[in-house]
Amino acid sequence: MRKIILSVFFLFLILASGAAYARNQRVRDFGIEVGSIKTGELNAITDVPGVMVGHTTIIKDQDVRTGVTAILPHSGNIMGRKVPAAMYIANGFGKMTGYSQVEELGNIETPIILTNTLSVPTAADALIDYILGLDENREHIRSINPIVGETNDGFLNDIQGRHVLKKHVIQAIEGASAGPVTEGSVGAGTGTVCFGYKGGIGTSSRILSPENGGWTVGVLVQTNFGGSLMISGIPVKKELEGNRGSDSGDGSCMIIVATNAPVTSRNLKRLAKRAVFGLARTGGNCSNGSGEYVIAFSTAENLRITHTRGDSFMLDNRELRNDRMTPLFEAVIEATEEAILNSLFAGEDLQGYSGHAVKAFNIQAAVRLLKARGIIAD
Repeated sequence: MRKIILSVFFLFLILASGAAYARNQRVRDFGIEVGSIKTGELNAITDVPGVMVGHTTIIKDQDVRTGVTAILPHSGNIMGRKVPAAMYIANGFGKMTGYSQVEELGNIETPIILTNTLSVPTAADALIDYILGLDENREHIRSINPIVGETNDGFLNDIQGRHVLKKHVIQAIEGASAGPVTEGSVGAGTGTVCFGYKGGIGTSSRILSPENGGWTVGVLVQTNFGGSLMISGIPVKKELEGNRGSDSGDGSCMIIVATNAPVTSRNLKRLAKRAVFGLARTGGNCSNGSGEYVIAFSTAENLRITHTRGDSFMLDNRELRNDRMTPLFEAVIEATEEAILNSLFAGEDLQGYSGHAVKAFNIQAAVRLLKARGIIAD
């Protein structure tokens, strides 16, 4: 009997290990190369020096499938060392906070939080608590512009229950790290659906050649949108599912772009616009009820803005010329496309609110199709 129990135990460990490996598989693990620019070491937004990412995943009972993802431009006090930033809205069916001040002043002063639609006010309140909780901010801060983005996870999650609490937001911020980024059904991507499959968090990066400056561009996405999935130009969903190959469902996609290139808000806005091209390459349709928002920021040290009461300073505005932006545009398109695909490849079957269930993307069928089309070497 003891041997049987041990055998079952070790079989469970093997299966669990295999499941964990499957969750961590990415498009490049199958020979699918997106674009031509070299990726960073982690192929993640955290390849941009200083950038950190943290998740809080909330799964309870049968109905709660949601969470929080935090993106930090650097490890210091962001209110005290603001970074240049810009936002671009491709389709505005969303509840992004902080847009008008970023549009006006061209910087962000808090971590970026991603969550579900009805938890945006809670997340903003938590960000205010977090900023005011830092000792160096208490004496002089009278205004805070919290940056919170969202997608609607109400199909798989009891969204009206508003299960995201302020402590969950703080946990994501304080747990952020600069290492590998967990993808798939985690954090703000826990309950999302993309192209009719299980969506989630995805990330990717690109490093420009020395001739083009050697800058890094990193992208993180929260995928929850519709369309007809394409991989490397092949209409994968249509070919695999025929007439059922188009999912026009509403949802949204949050795209976070980071770079260490010395670009201010004007060119960051231009960079943010190009990220949507990467979404389009995957077959996303920016449907009527979908919010496609891009937040782009630069971590370049010489462009950070000191905010200390009584300081007298001049911003060192040594920024990249307009005619050097094209390689960055190409990098953000490629990284966005790959980040979206990574979110799908990391997805798992999930059942949630009211018994609703969403299947993971069928990687094996897609790989067979892409081999037949010559996209993957056999």
